[in-house]
Amino acid sequence: MSAIRKALAAQDGVITRLAKSTGMSKIAIGGGVLQFDLEKVGLGKDVSLTDALVALSDEMKQIIVLVIDEAQHALTTDQGIAALFALKAARDELNSSKHHGLRVVCTGSNRDKLAMLRSSKDQAFYCAPMMNFPTLPKDFAAWFCAKVALPFTLDADCVWQLFGEAGYRPELLNAAADQLRFEFDIDAEEGKKRFAQEVRQLTEEMNQVQRKAIRSLTPIQHAVLRVMAAMKQDYAPFEAGTVQRYRKAVELAGIPSDDIKVDVPGIQAVLLALQDKKLIWRAARGVYAIEEQSVIDLLAADGLLNGLA
Repeated sequence: MSAIRKALAAQDGVITRLAKSTGMSKIAIGGGVLQFDLEKVGLGKDVSLTDALVALSDEMKQIIVLVIDEAQHALTTDQGIAALFALKAARDELNSSKHHGLRVVCTGSNRDKLAMLRSSKDQAFYCAPMMNFPTLPKDFAAWFCAKVALPFTLDADCVWQLFGEAGYRPELLNAAADQLRFEFDIDAEEGKKRFAQEVRQLTEEMNQVQRKAIRSLTPIQHAVLRVMAAMKQDYAPFEAGTVQRYRKAVELAGIPSDDIKVDVPGIQAVLLALQDKKLIWRAARGVYAIEEQSVIDLLAADGLLNGLA
């Protein structure tokens, strides 16, 4: 809402139109002071989101593009879900022939979470198209080497290999570079070697933090996490087939399933515990997903998802 209000504030004609629609007969615009309160715009306010965006569209006479980063977080609250439906209503109105169009682009760092925005009929953007952002191409490694400004030169091919080992996370390359930025007496070969060591050490440290969190789980918590990671979007926590997978996961861990009680109250408690540990994420309507893709990658790398899909 803040971004929409900022766009409205830049258009005096829109402010005038919206103010009059709320019953104000006098509107003072000048000296940097707007007598119309933009907080009136939005859910449950005097001016609906659709009215505000229609006024902005008619004033600007061009397509409005609204980009929502990490849009999946809207699913965690009833207010967020209501905002999505308000945006859908605004999109439907602005895309009619009377106005100039609205495009809503939702991005997110977790595909499974983002897919929940459009995977069922009770979602505002049901069946909306979904595209994968590609990972950075190999050209990124050459660009990084040219811009990193280290006392020594890096090799693009080596950096590209390290980038893959780091899970294609640029922040790890930058962190490794920061460790060596002021070592002016290091030669080129030693610098490349040290850089590779730093990237691998940082990657391993991040992985170990997550592995420690996973290993600290109780057997049933571990089983539920593994089953959720294996089933991905098909995960339904209380279905009979899922419960059978929990039991199988426990047995694969070398624990007799009879020693572990698997029932609905127990699974509910496990899901709450995994949320508290920031390993899983829950949408407002009771749909669950793994918090970070890297957790799934680690479980898969350790062979802990085999036989559970």
